[in-house]
Amino acid sequence: MFSGKAVSRYKREKTLEERKNESGNILRKYRSHVPVIVDKDPKCQLPDIERQKFLVPADLSIGQFVYVVRKRINLQAADAIFLFVNRKLPPPNASMGTLYGENHDEDGFMYCTYSSDTAYGN
Repeated sequence: MFSGKAVSRYKREKTLEERKNESGNILRKYRSHVPVIVDKDPKCQLPDIERQKFLVPADLSIGQFVYVVRKRINLQAADAIFLFVNRKLPPPNASMGTLYGENHDEDGFMYCTYSSDTAYGN
């Protein structure tokens, strides 16, 4: 079971100011998209994701985005994956734009964590 709040690798590598500038530039340039950072739960046995930053269409559902993440980590169809936003499992039909509006960080990015276990969000 997940305990405590994991700090994103992206947050450790960039200052708050750098992250704010980057997300601001992205949001100005791509008005119909949202900036998303995807991290793996440290206790998860799934493969690592090579690319953390995603520019996601606001009208894409979280269910469709999970499919994108599955492809990025070369996950087999039989393997389970759960994508959490703020330690909660969002409904699969929620749009990324709506989730972003409700869950983006002060730096302008929305942080998601993937796991093979639903206990992460508890």
